[in-house]
Amino acid sequence: MIPKVSFFKQKIGTSIEKVLLDEQPHTLFDPARYILSLGGKRLRPILTLMAVDLFGKEVDAAVNPALAIEIFHNFSLLHDDLMDQADMRRGSPTVHKKWNANSAILSGDAMVIEAYQYIARVPPEFLPEIINLFSTTAMEICKGQQYDMDFEQRLDVSEAEYIEMIRLKTAVLIGCALKIGAIMAKASAIDADALYAYGINMGLAFQLKDDLLDVYGDPKTFGKKIGGDIVSNKKTFLLIKALKNANQHQKEELHRWLSATDFDPEAKIRFVKNIYDELNLKFISENLIEKYYLASLDCLSSINVSDDRKKDLIDLSEHLMHREK
Repeated sequence: MIPKVSFFKQKIGTSIEKVLLDEQPHTLFDPARYILSLGGKRLRPILTLMAVDLFGKEVDAAVNPALAIEIFHNFSLLHDDLMDQADMRRGSPTVHKKWNANSAILSGDAMVIEAYQYIARVPPEFLPEIINLFSTTAMEICKGQQYDMDFEQRLDVSEAEYIEMIRLKTAVLIGCALKIGAIMAKASAIDADALYAYGINMGLAFQLKDDLLDVYGDPKTFGKKIGGDIVSNKKTFLLIKALKNANQHQKEELHRWLSATDFDPEAKIRFVKNIYDELNLKFISENLIEKYYLASLDCLSSINVSDDRKKDLIDLSEHLMHREK
């Protein structure tokens, strides 16, 4: 791991352990503490600290908003897992499986409130801009989740609609994390916006890579069951492209599996993945990921700091694009 990323991850990890510590009743807060304890990449709060560091400022004052980002992100995962009826998250049982649906809903609600309490701890000079950005982002994530659910009932989702959905559901929080760091570092508005755009493009590449790993990843490293998106008919870039590019026979077979209610999950995964292979969709998806990755680097290159200060973010971007989990 990149040394600075490792240092910031440790700093966030130590601080996360204190979130909601000793809060009662345990039936409300244990599920929140549980999902926060599962670790994960801590990508978003790390990016907040890296954004501050990019502009040569001390990162400690940005730890609270970074924690707010991470708490909110984990809240969204908790509710997302419930809506998707997912069994596993980061190699462990999801909250609604370990407890129940009601606990997942209420604990998630408590996490949102806690996230805002951490945002409220930023210095007063930054609070109006940061709370507005955070609230706008939170609403955008809700919109993205709703689009994702709406797409479940449709077979005509376009590539453009999908990209907009993942921009809202995933990319905006990455952009927000970076821009909050830029604001805390007193960067210019132009540089803060460029860093936000870097985050949006990186977020799009990140989610497309996640979709690809769901089908082509190694279950030992991915942390979730491979093929979950296929089993649940999730409208990913791969499925949208398959429905568009398939020949008549492939299209009929895809529709047969998409409409099936009684099926062997492993057989469905094998069949749909085989069509993806026939249509060369892994290669097509990798090309799109590369497009957004390069666009993110273009945004980063425009920021008015020395190139050596950008190296850690460039290295992190490259690491994310070649990750296996």
